[in-house]
Parts: sequence; C-alpha cells; structure tokens
Amino acid sequence: MMNYEIKQQDKFRFIEEGQGEPLILLHGLFGELSNFKDQLGYFSRHYRVVLPLLPLLDLDLLHTSVGGLQKYVHKFIETRDYQDIHLLGNSLGGHVALLHTLKHPERIKSLILTGSSGLFENGMGDSYPKRGDYEYIRRKTELTFYDPAMATKELVDEVYAITSNRLNVVKIIALAKSAIRNNLGEEVSQIQQPTLLIWGNNDTITPPFVGKEFHRLIQNSELHFIDKCGHAPMMEVPGEFNEILEKFLKELPVSA
Repeated sequence: MMNYEIKQQDKFRFIEEGQGEPLILLHGLFGELSNFKDQLGYFSRHYRVVLPLLPLLDLDLLHTSVGGLQKYVHKFIETRDYQDIHLLGNSLGGHVALLHTLKHPERIKSLILTGSSGLFENGMGDSYPKRGDYEYIRRKTELTFYDPAMATKELVDEVYAITSNRLNVVKIIALAKSAIRNNLGEEVSQIQQPTLLIWGNNDTITPPFVGKEFHRLIQNSELHFIDKCGHAPMMEVPGEFNEILEKFLKELPVSA
C-alpha cells in the first residue's frame, strides 16, 4: 500500500501521518487504504490523517456486521485516545462513521460522508455470483465509477482475489446484508455535528437522492454534488473532493 508505514498497536493496524486534529478515513467493503492516497498526502500537512485497516474479513462471523465494525472503530479511537475527530467514511465506511457518531458523539467534531450507505444502497448482496466469475467482478467494479477506466486491472484483480475465497464471500454477503438491515432512517436526524456530504452525480450504488435525503435528515449539513463522478469521489475526482473538504474543515470553529 503506497509508501506509508503501517503502524501497529494492540490488534490495530493503521497509517498515521501529520500533526493536528485527527482526520480519520474509513474505507468501504472492497476498499483499500490506497483509496485515500490523494487525501493522505494532501491533508497530512495540517491534520493528523489516520487510516485504520478495517477488519472486514477478520472478525468472526457473528461480528461481521456494521455494528461489529463500529465497535472496532470505537476501540481503536479509545486505544489511540483521539479527540476532536473529523470522521470521514466512504460507502460502508460512511455507514460505520454514522453509527459511531450516533453512539459515541463525544469525540467527534465533524462528520464527512461520501457515497455512504445507511439509508439506501444498491448492494453487492443482491446478485452475488458464483466464485471465480472474473467478468462479473470486473463489471461490478466498473459500476463503482463514472469512468470505467478507473477500474484498473490491479483494482479488479484485488477484488477478484478477495472474492475467490469462499469464507470471504460469506463474510462479504453478511456485511452487505447487515448494511441493508441496519438502515438508520430517521435516526440519522439525531446527529448534531457539522456534516459534509460529498456525492457523485453519477453514483449508481448510493444515488444522488441518498445524498439529498441525508441532507434533509441531518440538520447541520451541507451537500455538494460532483459531476462525472460515481461512488468513490475521493478516488475519481480527488482535486475537487479535497478542495470541498478543505474549505469545510477550515470553516469549522477552532476547538478550545
């Protein structure tokens, strides 16, 4: 993964670069830390950028759920004793960030969601293929982006490798089903933190109406749409994504 050192404390593996208020980035179901490489370099000049490796496929089946991942993130934050956190999540990572902010709001200064599940998604769980169907995996990976060329062979191979293990497939389906079951709906309106929503206009997994619904439910939120962009704006249009995020962070009140 890029050229950053992966640190370890207890059972947690993570990248941490820079100084300042923590900006914690949570990846999605097929996410890798490399999804955030453009944010890591950019924001570590002014923030402590933290990328935990989420144990998507390493929890026992009972805890392979949005709730299980939320507990893991909570323990990670407590172990590292981060305060005044800007918590950012993409896709399933956004769902985990939402749940965490609802359960443990005290350390969270702001919330940033991009292509987040939690209200609605067209998941992988609907039509999961038999193992070893490379073409299917390639098509599904391309659907993440507006520009199918973003689904490089390297990325498709990564997803294919994950899904060629039978237990992994069982866990991926469990996570996808848990995300659908763990629909937060009106509960989202309890979030008090300033919230930034960055959505791709061409997101087919959590379509634009999902961003609008989050905006309606979260009182203190602002919503930005990016054209010619799919489900992972931080990868597909990093320049524009970083600009929107930087402006949002700069306008937040300074902590005591």
